[in-house]
Order: sequence, then structure tokens, then C-alpha cells
Amino acid sequence: MYPQVEPYAQGMLDVGDGQLIHWEASGNPDGKPACVFHGGPGSGSHPRWREDFDPDHWNLVLWDQRGCGRSTPSVADPATGMEHNTTQHLIDDAEKLRDHLGIDRWLLAGGSWGSTLILAYAIQHPGRVSEIIIPAVTTSRPEEHAWITRGLGLFYPDHFDAFRDGVPEEDRDGNLALAYNRLLNSPDPAVREKAAWDWSKWDLSTITGGDNDFEGTRYADPVTRYRLARTVTHYWGNEAFLEPNHIFDNLDRLKGIPGVLIHGRNDFGGPLYTAWEVAKRWPDAELVILNDAGHVIMEGNSMDKAITAAIQKFR
Repeated sequence: MYPQVEPYAQGMLDVGDGQLIHWEASGNPDGKPACVFHGGPGSGSHPRWREDFDPDHWNLVLWDQRGCGRSTPSVADPATGMEHNTTQHLIDDAEKLRDHLGIDRWLLAGGSWGSTLILAYAIQHPGRVSEIIIPAVTTSRPEEHAWITRGLGLFYPDHFDAFRDGVPEEDRDGNLALAYNRLLNSPDPAVREKAAWDWSKWDLSTITGGDNDFEGTRYADPVTRYRLARTVTHYWGNEAFLEPNHIFDNLDRLKGIPGVLIHGRNDFGGPLYTAWEVAKRWPDAELVILNDAGHVIMEGNSMDKAITAAIQKFR
């Protein structure tokens, strides 16, 4: 909708534990602050968001969560430890970034894993959030992880059999994300590469409705493929380092924060039920159900248009 302007400022913020997170700010330095929490976990920020926010009105902040994008050290390096990479670490990083930029309150936007992180941050720091926009709502409950790693086999039995058989036989009835994470941290490069390939094949099939070709996707790059798989399995295998119903049980803390929840009825990876239940527990949020949308935001689709409308609502 708007030109993709270049950042007027960017940098690397030292957040401790040997971690540097990359951030950038674009638009109007004196404008209304907004911050995007990207998905994945591990996908990194995307400049496409700059096109959704009027650069004359908004002061837009994008940042890369620990270990991904331009943040360092990268988890694409198997030697990089992940013991300091948890949801609480990311919440603390976002708060340090807000303070570093001298922002009092900001609008938060982001979907999928970004949804979980936004809600967890807002529950902990409600006074720092002006509004929230979430496409593709998730809360990272154990049942959500179980659905996307096992339940979806009801719809994709061919892809699921290959996915499940990618881990040792003794692990196939257990936590598949954790089993894959062990393979992705193997000292053997061949084991790591195969695990990243197998995990990404399943991930792509569930997002695109069965399209299992890496060509033209981020998964075509083996470094990106490994970084994503290693980060996602680290978080999902450990239930996002949250209590099972942490977000559901604390949504009352968002009272007074306006929100727009946007969810596609055809989102197989994140069924509408989660967004429906979040909306019931958060009276200040509006739920927009899109009958023709799935999980992915694409330029010009109904999800993209709904995000644009929500941003305009909170100008």
C-alpha cells in the first residue's frame, strides 16, 4: 500500500548472554510507534511490513529475534548454544529494545509464532502496549504443537508417514519436535542436513496444503532451512517454554488494550478454534474471520487487506 522506505536508523543491541539483536526503524521518527514481532520461531523480520504502515504517520520498528535474521550469534551455526533462547528471553529483549529506542507504548503486530510472543509480552507488560494486530492467531499450547506435528496427519497421511519416519523408531510415538531437535543437534552434518530437509518438507506441506516443492521458497536455502528447523523444534519441543495455558489463563491482563485478531477459516496448521477462544477471553479484541484464507499472508489476499484495514483503524 505504501512505498517500502529504507530505515532511518538501525543497529545491534546487546541484550546479554553474548546475544546481539538486530533492529531497524523506518518511517516518521516522531510518528506513532509500532513494532512487528516476526514468526517462525526463527524466520527473521521481513521488510514487506514497511509497505503496510504509512511512513508519514508511523514509526515502525522491525527486529530479529535471537539467533535469526541479522542477529548474532546465528543458530544456523550448530556450535551456537540455545540455552539462552527462550520465550522469556525474547520478551526481555523486546522490552530492552523499547527502552533503548525511548518508546513509551507501541502498537504490536505479528502472526503465527509472532502472535504467541506478542500475547506473552503484552500479558507481562500491558502498560507498554497501545494496540495489537494479530493475523494467524496462536498461543503455543501443547495441543497446538501436537496438532501441527501429529494431528495434521489426518489430512496429509502421505507426508506425515515420511515426516514421522524421519526420526528413530523408538521416538515415533513421542514428541516429534523434540526428536527432530536432537537430530538437528547431532555432531554428524549428514544427520543434521537430513533432519532439516525432512522437517521442512512437512512444514511446507502443512502451510501450502500439500505443495512439497522447495523451489522458490525460503526452504530452498540449506542454511535457512537448518536455522528454521533448529529454532522451531527447540521451541515446540519445549512447549514454547510456557505453562500449558499461560496465555489463555492471563488474557484478563489485556483489558483495555484494543486488538484485532485476523484468522483464516482454512488455516490447517492453526485451526480457528484458538482465535475464537482468545477473542472470547479478551473482550477488547475484534475477531475477523476470513472464509477464503489460510495461514499465509500474500500480497493482495484477504489476509493482507484485513491487516491493512486494522492498521488504518489504529492510526
